[in-house]
Amino acid sequence: MTDNKKRWIRSVLQICGIAALIGLDQLIKSLVEQKLKGSGPRVLIPGFLGLCYAENTGAAFSLFASSTAALTAITGAVLLGGLIALIAVKKKPRVYDICVPLIIAGGAGNQLDRLTRGYVIDYIQTLFIDFPIFNFADCLITCACFAVIIYLIYEIITDGKKKPAAKETAHD
Repeated sequence: MTDNKKRWIRSVLQICGIAALIGLDQLIKSLVEQKLKGSGPRVLIPGFLGLCYAENTGAAFSLFASSTAALTAITGAVLLGGLIALIAVKKKPRVYDICVPLIIAGGAGNQLDRLTRGYVIDYIQTLFIDFPIFNFADCLITCACFAVIIYLIYEIITDGKKKPAAKETAHD
């Protein structure tokens, strides 16, 4: 099989995966809206995890809540750039083939909320620490970014070990 055909198949699979994750995100948010909107928080695991319906007009930690239009435009540009890079860049580490689609799916899921509802539905609440309520799309973005950071740290460490030590020269 040619490299171009392999790249094309990989791109199609990645786009299908992105679409499936966006669909799952939207399904979960729809169920959360039906079951939790207007009701109080629900405890899933006492002292650890709960569900609580929240409408977030901003980004992470409700940042840019008063700038929804700008946030929507910036997110759209980043998503488009990510898709182009995913499809156009020929050689990239395998971790990017996995993580970039996750980041795109999470970003697109939240972007779809902003465009259709005017806010993002959040619902996952940590009970063991005071932390903002978040959603499945946020989990995709965060886990993928964390994996990329770990990969980059690993690459920095291993590249440093591969370079030969500079030879010391004796000065008379």
